[in-house]
Amino acid sequence: MGNQLAPNESEDPVTSREQDAVRLLLLIHGAGERPNELDLADPSLTDAVGVVRTQVRLQKLDFWLRNPDYLADELLTDYERSREPGLLEWAGKILDSEEPEVRRYPMLRHHFGAYEPLDDALAVLRSAGLLVRKRRGNVSRVRQHDYYLMPAGAQVAAQIVHDAPEFSYYVKRVELVVALADGLGGTDLKKRQYLQREYAEAARGSRIGSVSTRARARLSELRAQSSDHG
Repeated sequence: MGNQLAPNESEDPVTSREQDAVRLLLLIHGAGERPNELDLADPSLTDAVGVVRTQVRLQKLDFWLRNPDYLADELLTDYERSREPGLLEWAGKILDSEEPEVRRYPMLRHHFGAYEPLDDALAVLRSAGLLVRKRRGNVSRVRQHDYYLMPAGAQVAAQIVHDAPEFSYYVKRVELVVALADGLGGTDLKKRQYLQREYAEAARGSRIGSVSTRARARLSELRAQSSDHG
């Protein structure tokens, strides 16, 4: 699988189904909350070890994982609020490197924000018994999809990182994404991401553009301010 970039016709990097499956497995493994008693009462979920609730939340978390430039810029936003040095440091680690260029996989601007079809990648995980997807709602209307990590999924996630340490990159970035999203549901995450001009103004059906240049300039300004007050 590796991290090879495969340019499409517009020269945007894209991922394979297998790459998406590994990234999503590590995301769900790192971002999942503990299943509740109602979940575990379902015979198909008795052994579930984690859950990410709603496709909206999964897509929004994946957006930050796929777009390190946006992740770093949001870390800077939180730094401006809290002045917590660690946030500035992590944003710097991302923006001082080539990560925003070599690790960025742009998502499509859909009707309700960033969206990328994940069904094929999720089907890989489901068919292998690593993940269970549950539809919530009724026959006429599916209210949401929830994604449950099974013990085999947790084992495979750990094995992937053990066998291919380069995938620990995703483990570390998922930790940042989860901290950034702390307490926010899918709708709240969507609202936050819409505050980015490049995100909100992208034409439907087009790839959402990078904010790396703006984020790097912002990082320089905040570092200068930090030095002035140091």
